Amino acid sequence: MAKIKDISKIDYSSKKEYGSFYPVLEHQETLDGVEDAFQVGLLDHFETEEHDYNKPDFTFIDLFAGIGGFHLAASSLGGKCVFASEFDENARKTYEANFLRHNKDLFYSGNFAGDITKIDEKDIPNFDFLFAGFPCQPFSKGGHRKGFEDTRGTLFFDVARIIKHHNPSYILLENVQNLVTHDNGKTFETICNTLDELGYAINTSPLILSPDDFGIPAIRKRIFIPAIKKALIKKDKFSLNLSTSLSLANEKGAYAIVDKKPVNKEFYISDYETKVLEAWNEFYLGIDIKVIGYPIWAKEFNKDYKIIDTPKWKVNFILKNRELYKRNKKFIDKWLKKYNYLDWMKPTQQKMEWQAGADIDNIYEGLIQFRPSGIRVKRPNKFSTLVAMNQPQIIGKYKRRLTPKETKKLQSFPVDFALPIQNNIALKQLGNSVNIEVVKKVIQNMRSYAN
Repeated sequence: MAKIKDISKIDYSSKKEYGSFYPVLEHQETLDGVEDAFQVGLLDHFETEEHDYNKPDFTFIDLFAGIGGFHLAASSLGGKCVFASEFDENARKTYEANFLRHNKDLFYSGNFAGDITKIDEKDIPNFDFLFAGFPCQPFSKGGHRKGFEDTRGTLFFDVARIIKHHNPSYILLENVQNLVTHDNGKTFETICNTLDELGYAINTSPLILSPDDFGIPAIRKRIFIPAIKKALIKKDKFSLNLSTSLSLANEKGAYAIVDKKPVNKEFYISDYETKVLEAWNEFYLGIDIKVIGYPIWAKEFNKDYKIIDTPKWKVNFILKNRELYKRNKKFIDKWLKKYNYLDWMKPTQQKMEWQAGADIDNIYEGLIQFRPSGIRVKRPNKFSTLVAMNQPQIIGKYKRRLTPKETKKLQSFPVDFALPIQNNIALKQLGNSVNIEVVKKVIQNMRSYAN
């Protein structure tokens, strides 16, 4: 086992140090980023077994590949990708930019495909492991078996027909958490029944995991559906034991991945956003409570209209805001006057949700989000789901949003992972990807169980 412990001793040009995926680091900024990531333990996947990439421990295919999260996880464990499929052009560019250099066979042999519906399963090389983060779609309501035939007309059918033809040893599917309840649970049931029909044992219960389960400061709950060929384990069901990995998780906090140095100006909040936060921070510091258990609605200050035809929960919030105003009338009136009665502020930002308890003393110590429901302030321990990049969290201490470099750390990607596209697209790609460390843990447990 090749263990990298001292950053100063890493040979950055050496394939030996990195297993199958090794970055070419050219800039000091990248070197600093790698050192930071190792120190906070977010790049554990670099501690890989030494192996010859041309003699892999296992082979795999990467369906709905995105930018290659499964590829990174599997190759770091000794796997070699023999086929990949991704339809989105920007994702394809990112995938090729990162994997062409060490897996030329994949690209030069025509095994990096686009539209999965046009792929003949017979043209795919044999493989041991299938990965697929397929879109969530309802299945046919006409069938009664809720198995393979019911999947026709969906993208999962293309996954199933590839499984049926190749009969790989392992399958790992990934999707949004609500796949379990999608279409009243019928979608998940059909997937499980299809895998059973095709000869695979599945996990006894839905496996829902998030990076923060493993000490990574990000909340992104996803469902994983691991399946192992019944012939390998002589069972129809199995249960992966991730308790050791979870118990060893050491939560590092959001600031563990934040770059302390100045970043590009595009990531800093605007003058308008600064003014909004200054106003709300002054409000928070001036009122008589610090743990606010309800949303603040500024439009309810100094109001006494009769509340009719209004849901009970909303009436409760309105009354609490009016009580808050009465207790703090002198301060709030002065505050409203100073900030021109918030006439310049967008209506949705005239609301504030404090979800940080008593853990922080002002807005700038938290993680902040401009949401349709208001300005949300949370504890600086975990970043919320990354895919909501239209409402990215603001790092209060630095008055800016996450950079692609920091987002890579959150998703356990190598710091030098190339993103040859615009930053907004890069952030979306990273937000849609799987977390490398989470996937690694599942793969390792699946292989250990079967062996």
